[in-house]
Amino acid sequence: MRASVRSTSTRVLLVFPAIVTAEQAAARRRLRLRWTPLLVAGYLAYRLSGKYRLPRAGGPPGMSQGMPEKIVEEGPYALTRNPMYLGHLVFLTGLTLTTRSPLAAGIAGYHLSWFRERVRRDEQRLRDRFGDAYGDYCARVPRWLPGTPAR
Repeated sequence: MRASVRSTSTRVLLVFPAIVTAEQAAARRRLRLRWTPLLVAGYLAYRLSGKYRLPRAGGPPGMSQGMPEKIVEEGPYALTRNPMYLGHLVFLTGLTLTTRSPLAAGIAGYHLSWFRERVRRDEQRLRDRFGDAYGDYCARVPRWLPGTPAR
């Protein structure tokens, strides 16, 4: 994770939780700790998927920094085409449910739409680069949720 507020991961995993925590303290709402496993699961999905992809795909750590050298179709990328982005969304869902914060809910809702658009752009770039090989991968592996139909 790059330590820059320009980095999506820094904003989602550090900045937004800090802001929501401050809002939570000001509102004096009790935390619902039973939802904290979603925070952990989302973070781990992001982190471990990135560690898995980077040495196998080559290229820079993120699509915003450049293109991978090859498609990774194994590990978490055999279950969902976007395990890192899904990790961000699971984390934000956990933040919302743990804090019951309207601010967190707004951030999560905004990012659901934002990631959907980002994935659309990323997929077009990957189709342009890898052609039919990427199309075949998309036909086999769902965009978001493991176990759902692909495409």
